[in-house]
Amino acid sequence: MNLDDFVDLIERPDGSVRRDAEERRERLTVAPGALGRLDELGEWLSAAQGQVPVRPVEQPRVVLFAGDHGVAHLDVSGRPAGSAATLVRAALDGVSPIGVLARRFGVPLRVVDMSLDCDPEMLPAEITRHRVRRGSGRLDIADALTEDEAEQAFRAGMAVADEEADAGTDLVVLGDISVGGTTAAGTLIAALCGTDASVVTGRGGAHIDDLAWMRKCAAIRDGLRRARPVIGDQLKLLATVGGADLTAMTGFLLQSAVRRTPVILDGVVSAACALVAQRVAFRAPDWWQAGQASGEPAQEKALDRMSLVPLLDHGVTVGEGTGALLALPLVQAAAALLAELPERD
Repeated sequence: MNLDDFVDLIERPDGSVRRDAEERRERLTVAPGALGRLDELGEWLSAAQGQVPVRPVEQPRVVLFAGDHGVAHLDVSGRPAGSAATLVRAALDGVSPIGVLARRFGVPLRVVDMSLDCDPEMLPAEITRHRVRRGSGRLDIADALTEDEAEQAFRAGMAVADEEADAGTDLVVLGDISVGGTTAAGTLIAALCGTDASVVTGRGGAHIDDLAWMRKCAAIRDGLRRARPVIGDQLKLLATVGGADLTAMTGFLLQSAVRRTPVILDGVVSAACALVAQRVAFRAPDWWQAGQASGEPAQEKALDRMSLVPLLDHGVTVGEGTGALLALPLVQAAAALLAELPERD
């Protein structure tokens, strides 16, 4: 598939609408600047919707791409290798942080299995229907995916974006459920930012100890050696060190921008996918907001490269879209204020 097509397909949110939104904000009864960053958020959303005043966010959705990574067998994660299905079940049962918050906020939760290391019968068919393979390959010594699997995963992500847009979803909270995913994300970000492994290696959502951190750093270093020769081909890069879930998230982000669906990014994994997507289509980041600062050094580097400033910084490291979902009420508040505050006489 030709990823260069996205350059022509993705346009920026409507600049003239944003200017109209800014002018309308100047006329509101609340003094300019008094709402701080909420003004910027409301104007961004207005431009994404293409209308003034901005519409309330009424049909948000949490979308989580799930997968296991072979590199987790090197004990680089605080969770056992191949255990992502357990995390998926907890989210579906509403007993994980994302499950609790999604229920409390009344936001539908969708999980897309791309490469969980479990029998498909363990989960509902709606979740497993896009699965590419059972577990991704060990990125330090082998490709995470074949090129055919990478294209299949990328197209699956695009299909999910189309399904959400067609269903009327007006904002997506994007996250992942993975074991070993932050290692893959760190490898991608280090490759694209031209830095070495020690600079991007973090502690992960389950907070690993020093020995595990050293193993993770070594795995990213070895993955980098394999990633650098293919850095100019984004789909091959994802096949080499990304994995099915990250590849699908990249396709999802690009197609969501095509469909003019705004997205809130969660942690380092979604930031890595966004960075790859930016390399494909430079306008795409205008459709995204960074929900939270996860404390991962790789996320900070990726967001800085895309000029995205996190909406929240509460030290939430649990992942699974939790931090991004916490930022959703902020975006909804910005839309409500700019839509409903009266103008001066």
